[in-house]
Amino acid sequence: MDSSDEEKPAVPPRGRARRAGGNKPSVPDAAFDIWLRRGLHQMFDDVAREPIPPELLRLIEEDRKK
Repeated sequence: MDSSDEEKPAVPPRGRARRAGGNKPSVPDAAFDIWLRRGLHQMFDDVAREPIPPELLRLIEEDRKK
């Protein structure tokens, strides 16, 4: 076993730490959340606006009746 196989201590992701004693996110945490939300909207809003195919709607309705 070499040094790459040794367990490494868990390190929290950068910018995701919370302030001690409170539930309010730290400034880096809030900035990351805003960045992530904007990025996800840019990537997926067009897809989310597409109509649901009739075949998928039919399958969903059939499953509801079961």
